[in-house]
Amino acid sequence: MPVLIVRNVPDEIHRALRVRAAANGHSMEAEIREILKNTLKPERRIKMGDALAELGSRLGLTNDDFAIIERTYSEIPAEPMSFE
Repeated sequence: MPVLIVRNVPDEIHRALRVRAAANGHSMEAEIREILKNTLKPERRIKMGDALAELGSRLGLTNDDFAIIERTYSEIPAEPMSFE
């Protein structure tokens, strides 16, 4: 298994990590592995559709708002891109 060395960790980060590891009953090394695993490989993947639905909900968008957008798309023909 690869080894990772992190240099120049600020003192306050080192202290916070030591406290967090102790609170979770881990060594600092185990706590760092846990943090990396949870950050880089979350248990639940974020799905784009779910994220967009949540965003629309937070903004208060309704189906009527989306219907207006869809009508606009069908009324205005797409123009091909020009690179001139």
